[in-house]
Amino acid sequence: MTAMRWYPILFKTVLSRMDPEVAHHWAFRVIQAAPIAGGLVRRLCGPDPALRVRALGTTFPSPFGIAAGFDKNATAIDGLGLLGFGHVEVGTLTRHAQDGNPKPRMFRLVGDRGLVNRMGFNNGGAAAAVPRVERARMRRRRPIIGVNIGKSRVTEVEDAVADYVWSAQRLAPVADYLAINVSSPNTPGLRGLQELDLLEPLLSAVRDAAGSTPLLVKIAPDMEDEQIDGIVALARRLGLDGIIATNTTVSRDGLQASAAEIDRIGAGGLSGEPLRDRSLEVLRRIRAVEPDPGFCVIAVGGVESAFDVLERLRAGATLVQGYTAFLYTGPMWARSINRGLQRAGFRGSGAPADTR
Repeated sequence: MTAMRWYPILFKTVLSRMDPEVAHHWAFRVIQAAPIAGGLVRRLCGPDPALRVRALGTTFPSPFGIAAGFDKNATAIDGLGLLGFGHVEVGTLTRHAQDGNPKPRMFRLVGDRGLVNRMGFNNGGAAAAVPRVERARMRRRRPIIGVNIGKSRVTEVEDAVADYVWSAQRLAPVADYLAINVSSPNTPGLRGLQELDLLEPLLSAVRDAAGSTPLLVKIAPDMEDEQIDGIVALARRLGLDGIIATNTTVSRDGLQASAAEIDRIGAGGLSGEPLRDRSLEVLRRIRAVEPDPGFCVIAVGGVESAFDVLERLRAGATLVQGYTAFLYTGPMWARSINRGLQRAGFRGSGAPADTR
């Protein structure tokens, strides 16, 4: 019985009855142990060379990667790469180590294939992650490593630029790309940094601190089209390398979950299937404004199948990320998507001339 077949049974009978954050930590330990059987796991799950994609000045083993939030402290990069993810975006990392928001802070919406979280950037701090990212990057066979940085909770909004710059100075030298998170709904005042008058000095300062490391900004799905247009124009004018679209949403529209259940869960960012349509709309809006394929757009939100990944790629995404569906589909998720891309005839821009 393959993992794709037994995992739904395990989820229904065991994992769904556990606190989601506890279940996540259990699964995380298994992923961290994957390198013990590295050769076997790689042969089983590794993406075909035909899926390689050129982006951000490097070659991604597959267009599909794991979004920020899963590996918050850069402790499972090797295992995630072995499972077939072409890139791993670690973090969100902040200048100051922080515990995040009080528990419980992660909630499943099983009927909606969704997840609500208000984690609050719980992480061990940017400086502590540097040697782990550096060691992972030195591996010969590894995924591309992105590092997502955010504002520390103890830092006032007016001091946010210095906070981001501190993290960027330490993490940019060891990252394949750097992502600026100004769109999580779980840190007070953070989303306000998406306002152009606050965003421009922040992006400019982090760009200078990042040096030659590619730099992207991650945006929320809840903005009006005019705001999205403004951020795209700003990113281009400042010479950023791309945009990640999108983060979680504060909307609760169209859910199957009852109003009582939604009220019980409370505040937080919603991810998974309910975000699918809006995330795709934002991607299409970005590409309508900026069709240049050299400007990298990483699509994330409601991605579960190879069809979803292909849909994003055909809509103009350079790369695609997922997270929430990992909880519902299990450890063979990336393998399933990569195999589905192969069956659909996808051939990446970085594929070798002959992959036989």
